[in-house]
Amino acid sequence: MEWTAWLDAPEYEFARQVLQRGVATLYFVAFLSSLNQFPALLGERGLLPVPDFLAGSNRLRRPTLFSWRYSDRLLRAVCWGGMAIAASLVFGLPQLGPPWVPLLAFLALWLLYMSIVNVGQTFYGFGWEMLLLEAGFTVAFLGSDQTPPPRTILILLAWLVFRLEFGAGMIKIRGGREWRDLTALYYHHETQPMPGPLSRQAHLLPKAWHRMEVLGNHFAQLVVPFFLFAPQPLASVAAGIIVFTQLWLVASGNFAWLNWMAILLAFAAVSDPVAHAVIPAIPLDWHSEAWGAGAPAGVGSQAPVAWLVVLLFGTVLLLVLSYRPIENLLSHYQLMNAAFNRWQLVNAYGAFGTVTKQRIEIAVEGTLAAEPDDTAEWREYGFRGKPGDVRRVPRQWAPYHLRLDWLMWFLPLRTVHERWFYAFLAKLLEADRPTLRLLRMDPFDGERPRWVRVRSYLYRFSTRAEFRETGQRWIRIPLHESIPPLSLPPDD
Repeated sequence: MEWTAWLDAPEYEFARQVLQRGVATLYFVAFLSSLNQFPALLGERGLLPVPDFLAGSNRLRRPTLFSWRYSDRLLRAVCWGGMAIAASLVFGLPQLGPPWVPLLAFLALWLLYMSIVNVGQTFYGFGWEMLLLEAGFTVAFLGSDQTPPPRTILILLAWLVFRLEFGAGMIKIRGGREWRDLTALYYHHETQPMPGPLSRQAHLLPKAWHRMEVLGNHFAQLVVPFFLFAPQPLASVAAGIIVFTQLWLVASGNFAWLNWMAILLAFAAVSDPVAHAVIPAIPLDWHSEAWGAGAPAGVGSQAPVAWLVVLLFGTVLLLVLSYRPIENLLSHYQLMNAAFNRWQLVNAYGAFGTVTKQRIEIAVEGTLAAEPDDTAEWREYGFRGKPGDVRRVPRQWAPYHLRLDWLMWFLPLRTVHERWFYAFLAKLLEADRPTLRLLRMDPFDGERPRWVRVRSYLYRFSTRAEFRETGQRWIRIPLHESIPPLSLPPDD
């Protein structure tokens, strides 16, 4: 079938290898994160128990394996199964077989993780959850080592990068004034949800540098994405710019797998000749003998006919579903991180339309005293990722996702009076071991406190002079008591 010859993109084998193995790696991290945190947050005895959620009237709006039954044991089985499948893809084992083998492997990852996300409630309400789902579904159609990379799927992956980058750029232009007057980075490194070890150094850079950062961001998100669809080597250059800017975000913050996914997806636009020119160790021939890349031009695709039918089905499906995201990008009322169908495919993305100007941190304290008066000794709980100890260097966690710490950042922006947070305080009063394992430090070493309270602080990075004088990386100022002392009701 000569008309199918254009479907083959033999010059993008390196891109396929990076996309399949990289996306599978992020699925492994996502399942590992859920294995370690989901039972304490959402399990049978979690802060927002899934069985209670499933008993609600709106529980079946989105598909999940847990709609029939949830148990922590089943959740762990799903996580372990997902990690095993993801690991096999990282090592390239399914890719050695026919193209339907990696297809089924990625679709299994998509379905298993979607089952978790769709019962994850507020702890899974992040844009990178749907990004991982969409990426996994799309990458599933890249085939195996026995077939050439499919051009239509590579274009659709570039379209995903375009929506991710251009959507974020438009959200910023339509959002806070700080993005238009180039002052957003005066604040962002300090007030972002979870700073990394280099965030303070980035914040202390000159304001002229921060203005250049914003200009570079606008260029990378509003101009560069269009060149992903240009002829080579322009498309590869555009991908390289996106990779570079995303690596800066990786170095200066902790955004789970968002930035890593953008880096991986950008490789959909990198051709083998360009990759070989940059890194000569990358071969140019790859699997040419296996799938007949050296066949004469005009003889049609070298992939099996049945596989071509599957490819065309996946291509048409994703193209049809692209209507709503295109409409959203053109709208003055652009939605950010929105899914337009129950399968979370071809979504709208974007982040930080406005930048928080001050950092308010929620501190949780407990005491063993019988009465929470002025004589009580209050001890503060330590979190793994969110700022607390003013001398502690922020850790690098991405692409691993600390869900409790991220939700703690949202509390002062919304309200501390959220149901899950009061459930969290009750678990601390019970000295619940699964909950305490989510923390970096329990000041009571497993003993039950008599009282807990919540206080708010204003945090800012210390200047270089302040750090030399005090050794503190953060300066914090007490604001108020957000929740007065609470205790468990007395036993009958």
